[in-house]
Amino acid sequence: MRPLIQAWYRWGDRELDRPVDLPPRDSFDPGPWNALVGSTGERLAAKQLWRTGRKVLYRNYRPKEGGEVDIVYREGDTLVFGEVKTRTRGKFGDPSKSVTRAKEKLVIRGANAWLRELNHPEVQFRFDIIEVLLHEGELPRIQVIENAFTTPQTGLGM
Repeated sequence: MRPLIQAWYRWGDRELDRPVDLPPRDSFDPGPWNALVGSTGERLAAKQLWRTGRKVLYRNYRPKEGGEVDIVYREGDTLVFGEVKTRTRGKFGDPSKSVTRAKEKLVIRGANAWLRELNHPEVQFRFDIIEVLLHEGELPRIQVIENAFTTPQTGLGM
């Protein structure tokens, strides 16, 4: 590996170990600010998953049939469909509380499309919520809530 690429990997990998430094909220319109916070949270969540031995397979999966999954990853033999929720302030409560039943249905729809593409529906899978807290000047806090929700038909991952 070339030295410049190695240096970039080391720098990028340390993003989880640096205090949060987001641009001022008032320098953005609300839409772009929320997009910046959301994409930062998803990037940090993927790095944390990798750091803890999970293998990220895909980010921002949006099948043509509808649905969406923020992160698809493997943990051992389990395929995981993850919904990332990022917050910069604590006044709105736990990020996972903002995952509504409608949002769960979108993730389940995206997961079903992924499983159809695999042509192997017997695979073990689950749905996680990954909470990312970005408080200015503090290290990012990331928590994975495993089996955060289930499909309504069976109450299981499948």
